[in-house]
Amino acid sequence: MKIAIAGASGFVGKNLVKELEKNHEIIGLSRAKKADTNHIQWRDCDLFSMLDAEKGLAGCDVAIYLVHSMRPSAHLTQGTFDDFDLIVADNFVRAAEACGIKQIIFLGGMRPEDKSQESKHLRSRWEVEQVFRKSKVPSTILRAALILGPEGSSFHIMARLVERLPFMICPTWTYSHSHPIALSDAVAAIDYCVGREETFDQVYEIGTEQSVTYVELMKKIAAKLHLKRSILTIPFVTPKLSTLWVCMVTGAPRELVRPLIQGLRTSLPLRPEKLLRIPGHQYKTVDQALDEALGNYQIKTRPLAFQPSPRGRHVVRSVQRMEAPKGITAEQAALAYLVYLPKANPGLLKVEVTGRWIYFCWRWPYTRLLVLEYSPERSKSDRQLFYVRGGLLSKKTVRGRLEFREILGGDAIIAAIHDFQPRMPWYLYRWTQALFHLYVMKMFGAFLNKNGEVQYQRPPNLEKERHP
Repeated sequence: MKIAIAGASGFVGKNLVKELEKNHEIIGLSRAKKADTNHIQWRDCDLFSMLDAEKGLAGCDVAIYLVHSMRPSAHLTQGTFDDFDLIVADNFVRAAEACGIKQIIFLGGMRPEDKSQESKHLRSRWEVEQVFRKSKVPSTILRAALILGPEGSSFHIMARLVERLPFMICPTWTYSHSHPIALSDAVAAIDYCVGREETFDQVYEIGTEQSVTYVELMKKIAAKLHLKRSILTIPFVTPKLSTLWVCMVTGAPRELVRPLIQGLRTSLPLRPEKLLRIPGHQYKTVDQALDEALGNYQIKTRPLAFQPSPRGRHVVRSVQRMEAPKGITAEQAALAYLVYLPKANPGLLKVEVTGRWIYFCWRWPYTRLLVLEYSPERSKSDRQLFYVRGGLLSKKTVRGRLEFREILGGDAIIAAIHDFQPRMPWYLYRWTQALFHLYVMKMFGAFLNKNGEVQYQRPPNLEKERHP
């Protein structure tokens, strides 16, 4: 069986490859170029590109998704990690459907009993789960609270805190409970589900049935490292303060730490009726999982999640989510955008359409600010794609693109610019054009909501000509 793994270079992915290669052909998907080995074939794949995702999944039987988007994916990112996660997952699902994938396996996160206490990070994991569950491809969802492994970001943060701080001040919410899982058990659960039809379209929870707090975990780590540590609990340490000192002590990036800290505030119970039970397999206890993780732990190593994401210099990604009025499709949102810009700047801007080409122009003196090429081959009613082909404000690129897409079953519309390269000097761009774009998209969202029942007409001749 040929298995594609998105996130094969991560700490779960690397260990999963070692297990699956015994019986399967493995395809690793990565933004960074990697050399093939006897164990894995690597395919260059930026999952923000649906075309890349389709090429990455081509010819595979099963697709495993181990990705999150908390690291920056461009030199400048505008938007939130949960919206980035949605785009990547949506591309993965669309590509899986196009490539005839037989099963998707997603390793996600637990949900708290009180959904009102759910952190943004945990809610993002749930939204991604919904993307897979609504797919035409059978999905297997595995929910885990905390994976204990030597390169796991959460484990590494706790171990660094224990090693570097003889005295720690912890907020009361570090006493929230969870059910951790050993890395080897997480790998075993994924391996068990591969190609197993009884797990199709099912949601499972995985982890030890032993409940433990994060403070208890740090105390156990200290004991196993033979370190004497004192922990004082106080109620007024805010998540922002916690994020600051955790970043300073551990060296972890703020984009990673902040959502993880927010996720600690809620207990994450494991429901026994949802537990994935693997015949002949016993989940490790918390102490056994920590022994396994500490056996290969090195404080001087930088986990993949701590490292800068591979990204081009002076490249921009900007993603905005907008509530979709009833009946509004991505196609209608794209057409509304062509109507909105001139209305928002009467007498200054106009939009010209010639075949596949769309020009956003300054009226006087006449200047083409931005040139887009519509791609009917890559567009559908629920996703519209335009390539950025230059203009006064943009360099001409191959991959730069603007898209509108429906997400979460059409409940929202995402407008996104990917791989955009501005023409003006970088620092000038960051404090002028970049901020203006955010303002324009915010106002466009309000315009779309206000005029939700309007049906916009496609400009005549759009997509008939290939060249300007």
